Amino acid sequence: MARYVGPVCRLCRREGMKLFLKGERCYGEKCAIERRNVPPGQHGKGRRAKMAGYGLQLREKQRVKRMYGVLESQFRRYFKEADRRKGVTGETLLQLLEGRLDNVVYRLGLSTSRSQARQLVRHGHFTVNGRRADIPSYSIRAGDEVAVRTSSAKNPVIVYAMEEVKGRGIPEWLEFNTERLAGRLTAIPTRDQLNLPVEEQLIVELYSK
Repeated sequence: MARYVGPVCRLCRREGMKLFLKGERCYGEKCAIERRNVPPGQHGKGRRAKMAGYGLQLREKQRVKRMYGVLESQFRRYFKEADRRKGVTGETLLQLLEGRLDNVVYRLGLSTSRSQARQLVRHGHFTVNGRRADIPSYSIRAGDEVAVRTSSAKNPVIVYAMEEVKGRGIPEWLEFNTERLAGRLTAIPTRDQLNLPVEEQLIVELYSK
């Protein structure tokens, strides 16, 4: 499946905010936003002009896409599914993205970034409800258990990630058993629980045109 393989720090600089695409590096002084908070490119300093209307909507959509590591066709499918379901479309969209297996692995602290979580999932290091799962976009539902496979419990990448992110904390809609290396989605998060610096209504307006 297609995915972005270019430099990720330039994505944060383009959006003008931390998207936490490089794990713990994003929390330190080496973060690109801390060192050079201007858009990438030869004329970067002059690019961050004041936007309105379509420009704001587009940037918000690009920001969320890059944050979760999905491409345009995937993102559009998530929006169509959110629009089809009952409830607030923007909130449902974020809930669908948060329910991705790679995102849940990241939120549980089993990886330092979503891209690393995606790779670990693709390599088959996790199970969902006891069954091996290797599809990053697999949708986790309330009550599902995500666990590290017994054969992967001592994987150095996972062990290192858990040590690095132990102070990051786990969202309140998840619970994690450190002895079993297993986590559970206790409930679908509400918008208030999703502490995300995005305005999802702009995305709804963009796709509703």
